[in-house]
Amino acid sequence: MNTLWIIIAVLLAVAALMSMVRLLLGPSILDRALSVDALLAFSLTGLGAYAAFNRDPTVLPTLLVLSLLGFVGSVSIAKFVARRTESHDDEGPSVFRLAEDTVEEEGKTS
Repeated sequence: MNTLWIIIAVLLAVAALMSMVRLLLGPSILDRALSVDALLAFSLTGLGAYAAFNRDPTVLPTLLVLSLLGFVGSVSIAKFVARRTESHDDEGPSVFRLAEDTVEEEGKTS
């Protein structure tokens, strides 16, 4: 049982380290948001594993609050990015619009 706990901890630590690298190097806000969501998921998994191994139900409210925090954070960032792209559409052509035009032109030529 102790060996299994060590394996889980090492795997979660490696995954969290890789997510931290994405958080620090991510070129866009969506990459960073995804890495924060992944870090939160790894934390939830670690707390869940702790609760399961120690048969400790007092951790469950913490898991519930953290999962709700992750959901609200993800929705907030998605709304922020959606509004940001809408405001850029009013200013002129965006990268997304240019990419869509390129795809449409490629479809017409073939």
